Amino acid sequence: MSVAKVSEISATSSKSFEDAIQQGLDRAAKTVRHIRGAWIKEQHVRCDEGRITEYQVNMMVTFVLDD
Repeated sequence: MSVAKVSEISATSSKSFEDAIQQGLDRAAKTVRHIRGAWIKEQHVRCDEGRITEYQVNMMVTFVLDD
């Protein structure tokens, strides 16, 4: 039987939402094993004079616990 846990993380990128997601997953994978998926809970942008300067995602990352 497998047991999974979910952790919420936030990641940012100056390029895109997709890049923010990938950066968040890459960083999580450095300390968390067995990542199985992620649910993008929120997306935000930061702007400066009408231009997007940063993309932010808040996501729920699911990983399977070790036996």
